[in-house]
Amino acid sequence: MITEYIVSHQAEFWLVAGFAMLAIEVITGFTTGVFLFAGLGALTTGLLMSFGILPQTWIMGIACTGISAGIITTLLWRPLKRLQGDRPPTKDNSSDLVGHEFVVDSDIAANKPGSTHYSGIHWKVVLDKDAGVDVIQAGQRVSVSSVEVGVFKVRLAQ
Repeated sequence: MITEYIVSHQAEFWLVAGFAMLAIEVITGFTTGVFLFAGLGALTTGLLMSFGILPQTWIMGIACTGISAGIITTLLWRPLKRLQGDRPPTKDNSSDLVGHEFVVDSDIAANKPGSTHYSGIHWKVVLDKDAGVDVIQAGQRVSVSSVEVGVFKVRLAQ
């Protein structure tokens, strides 16, 4: 019964399939473009069938969806790629934690990070490359110069 309805209403099927694929793309954030381009191809197929340009058959629907998706991908790939930008995003090390001072519990060197517990989080403490020293001894006061996920980069406090 349902299959008979779908077979006799191919244009509507391809329109619904296209919108469903676009919804999946948006909801899941699946950013490879597979559902985007396939959904646009299915919408194109549904519209062409609705206007009577294509016959409403499964073979024509599948073929037109694939070909449409390929053409749409070719046409939109560069403009969409350009929207993403060529340069990687610049790293933003600004944080409310920059400037936070504390006393280190163990020696810290370029190849020997330390650790500290702050605000309920266990932080790895590494020597900032611009610290101007090779080793910070245990018991010295340091200042956070930048923050990454779970990492304080420090230098001697002024």
